[in-house]
Amino acid sequence: MTQIAIRVENLSKRYEIGARETYGSLRDTLRHVVGAPVRRFRTVWNKNEYSSSGKSPTIWALRDVSFDVKQGEVLGLIGRNGAGKSTVLKILSRITNPTEGRAGIRGRIRSLLEVGTGFHPELTGRENIYLNGAILGMKRAEIEARFDEIVAFAEVEKFLDTPVKRYSSGMYLRLAFAVAAHLVSEILLVDEVLAVGDAAFQKKCIGRMNEVAHEGRTVVFVSHNMAAVRTLCNRGICLEQGRIASAGPIEQVLYSYTQSQVRERPNSGHMQTRFASIRVNGQNPGSIESGESFQVDCTLELVERVPSFRLFCIIQDVNGEAMVVVPSNSRDLNVANQAGVHQICVRFPGLWLRPGVYSVYFKLLAVAAGSGDARFLSDSIMLDVTGNDDPEMLLGCLAPSVRWEVTGSLPSSEAIRDPLVLSD
Repeated sequence: MTQIAIRVENLSKRYEIGARETYGSLRDTLRHVVGAPVRRFRTVWNKNEYSSSGKSPTIWALRDVSFDVKQGEVLGLIGRNGAGKSTVLKILSRITNPTEGRAGIRGRIRSLLEVGTGFHPELTGRENIYLNGAILGMKRAEIEARFDEIVAFAEVEKFLDTPVKRYSSGMYLRLAFAVAAHLVSEILLVDEVLAVGDAAFQKKCIGRMNEVAHEGRTVVFVSHNMAAVRTLCNRGICLEQGRIASAGPIEQVLYSYTQSQVRERPNSGHMQTRFASIRVNGQNPGSIESGESFQVDCTLELVERVPSFRLFCIIQDVNGEAMVVVPSNSRDLNVANQAGVHQICVRFPGLWLRPGVYSVYFKLLAVAAGSGDARFLSDSIMLDVTGNDDPEMLLGCLAPSVRWEVTGSLPSSEAIRDPLVLSD
């Protein structure tokens, strides 16, 4: 039976807006510890005690969050900025305490929450590697066994004996990630590490994260790079305003997140119009191979004739960006502007969409007699684009199917004498 590595039960975190954390004497600390059970008892009976007292406005960063992470599982934690993702990781890392609930962890834990978290600025890169290993409870021999691998990954060998306070942010990040990803720990927490650094370093991080995911270590991965989340994670949780909006297989959670990103205005106008039965190749949700041709069908119901309209089929990514917008008009659709129920089909050629989760929906812009302009949106359905999930591809926007060929070659001796001679 698979063991539980992380168990979170009814986790809540409240912050007082504008409040500062103060540090008192040893006597104050002891008084605070002794009085903690009484404060917790009061909180159970009156959860809004502080917010209703008028002392300081409060905000709940997390409310009643519960989930388990099995040993060896890679969990993707996604959501908009301010949804509570980083707060969860800080509680798991013991950086901050929860207001309510509890979080249990089985095994040694390593966190990469910010650039250089856990580093001492006055110590050198070499000393910080040993310091971080000691914090994890590793013996010196264990650290030395991985030392060369860490330095090679970080590419800071030349500055290894320089205090890290003199490192650039890029050097700081490379060393911090190398230490977190290579030192032995059963659980790894990673927050937005792929949002910093150049493209080459991001690609290197993705590759290393892919290796860690296959080493049997438990990983909680927070990122806005949805392609990386889809490739590395097998299960996901989507947070929204401090609560779990969806949880389950990563494909379903990504689609739920896609839906939450749609900020379209509600349907407008006085016309009675309805979209129904949206399908991709006759299926809902749809699934295609990258580069494969497909068709999208829908049913459009009009209760009155529309003199002029434009119909759009839109494919949107998980970040809410429209990747494909295909417009039409009443001339293209002939009688579709008449009152009645119309079956609409949009036939797509092979698109170069990168593997991932998308949503497909329709939008209708219409001009009806005496009603002015009207705008209608259909529900969206999930489109799962499958294909090569090589981490090397995650930084691209498109995944075209191209043919490679060698159009000419020369012996090495001739190429050295005249390197510009290569031709058909």
